[in-house]
Amino acid sequence: MLTINPKYITDQRGKKLSVVLSIEEFEAMVEHLEELEDIKLYDQVKNSDESSLPIDEAF
Repeated sequence: MLTINPKYITDQRGKKLSVVLSIEEFEAMVEHLEELEDIKLYDQVKNSDESSLPIDEAF
């Protein structure tokens, strides 16, 4: 599970304007999002009706 500890930048009224993350948290979040995107693409291809080729034939 992804754990982040955001720090918020607020205006004088306490309205949240921005978020500050450590580099490690940011990089972990980007990696997690990339993995989720790969899973989504895999699911789309798996559920499509298009024919596929074995990898050896494709290359």
